[in-house]
Amino acid sequence: MCRSIKRLREPHGQGHATDEEILEAARQFVRKVSGFGAPSARHAEAFEAAVEEVADSSKRLLETIDATLRSRA
Repeated sequence: MCRSIKRLREPHGQGHATDEEILEAARQFVRKVSGFGAPSARHAEAFEAAVEEVADSSKRLLETIDATLRSRA
């Protein structure tokens, strides 16, 4: 599954993925880590919380990289 996650940052400060693309990559990552293709109702809340946390962290990372690259230009 993780092999199909596309790169979310363009090289050389050319921007990064949309919020939707970041969320989908986070979902794929959490699927791989948890072993659930689709979590049961019993695990759905924890699964979705993990997806949001991974997406938020990924977005912060990409924004920080973009800001750093812009400040060097």
